[in-house]
Parts: sequence; structure tokens; C-alpha cells
Amino acid sequence: MDLELAGKVAIVTGSSRGIGRAISARLVEEGADVVFCARGEDALRTAVAEAPGPGRAHAVVADVSVADGAAAVVRAAEEQFGGLDIVVNNVGGSGARTFDDMDPDDLAAVLDKNVVPALRVSRAALPSLRTRGGGVIAIISSVFGRESGGSPSYNLAKAAEISLAKSMARDLAKDGIRVFSVAPGSTRFPGGSWDRRMLDDPEGTTAFVEREIPWGRFGTVDEIADVVTFLVSPRASWVVGACVPVDGGQSRAF
Repeated sequence: MDLELAGKVAIVTGSSRGIGRAISARLVEEGADVVFCARGEDALRTAVAEAPGPGRAHAVVADVSVADGAAAVVRAAEEQFGGLDIVVNNVGGSGARTFDDMDPDDLAAVLDKNVVPALRVSRAALPSLRTRGGGVIAIISSVFGRESGGSPSYNLAKAAEISLAKSMARDLAKDGIRVFSVAPGSTRFPGGSWDRRMLDDPEGTTAFVEREIPWGRFGTVDEIADVVTFLVSPRASWVVGACVPVDGGQSRAF
């Protein structure tokens, strides 16, 4: 199937490693020109250098939780590739593990890691998307945005991302801008949180997988990237406002 992504211009935030890097690489492989964005320069440059083509890859070191960083990433897409068609908001992070340890400062910090970057980049991208006559905005949330689980502030922030995507989808449909969210299940990659837990506590982490994931293993970043790449393509043109779980059966929500 031709996903009709050749020549499209995309931004993927948090693309120096993990799910964001895999999404960026898959888009480049499908012929899209992609702005890779992250705060860490070395890993970002490596991700860009190893992008498979035939699309082009460009690195922007930026903190998209602040307005200047979000604007810089959008500006790079316009200057390097002539416009913008696709935005994948993938920046995130967790906080205090229990409600006893969660306070307003923890909640604010976790919202700043998750919801605020998605809001800033999406808003910064709107003029460019409208100039092109429409486009796609994806927000990478989590299975723990659809139901309880994970740390309480992370749970709240990921649920807010799903809600934000739904609100944006209804408001921006008139402009031809398609918005949706994706809820990955527990996904393991080198240096990620589940990788660290498996190394620190293999017995407990294995028990978690056996108990919580019917498919019997962690997801991979490529499995998430394949779904996201399809969803941002014109082939998924009727997916508007939905939250799509990619979780090996982990979620219990309908």
C-alpha cells in the first residue's frame, strides 16, 4: 500500500530515541521530509544520520515546552522543506509514583512535560498547516491516559492529552486539519523506563507483563511507529478525534 507520504513535511518532537525516533525514521522511509526535534544534541544528530531515506531528515535542538522552542521547530520545517503537513507530538515524562508524593508542583512539572509541549507545538504549527490547506496533528498519549495506571500525575496528563486531541479535532476539522491521539501500551526500548525496570527487577517486571499484557510481551517502538505512520497518512483520512490504542491487549477500557 502506498501511504502517499512522499513529499509531505513532518515534525516529530522527542525524536532522538524510543517511539519518537522510530516514528521519524518510518516517515523518512516512506518519503516524507522530517524535522527531528529533541533537547539532547548528540542522540538527535545520530538519529538523523541513521534515518533511512528516501525522505530527508533535519535536526533541531529545541525545548518545545517553551514558546521559542516550539516556534523554532515549525520555522525549521518551513525554511528547510518549504512548509508543514504533519505534526507528531511525542514529548512526555512522568512524575511522583504515589499520590502521597504528588503535590501541585509535581503536577505542574508533569503537565509541562506532556500537555504543554503538545499545545505549544500544535498552536505554532497552525498557520503553516492552514497555508497548506490542512494537515494532520497526532498526540502520542498512553494506555494510562485511557484508564488508571502509572503515576497519578502522569495518568492525569496523558488523559488530558487525549481530551485535548478530541477538542482540537472538532475545532480544527473546518480547516481540514485532522487531529487524533495514540495510546501505546508498555513499550520497551534501550534506555527507556521499562528497559530500566527489567534490568533492575527482572522478576517483578516479568510478572507485570504476564499479569497485564495478554500478548505476553512488551511492545516495540517499530510496532507503534507503523501504526502512527499509517494514521498520519492520507490513507487514514476518516480517523478524526479518535484515540487509537496500540497495546497488545493491555488496556481494559472499551
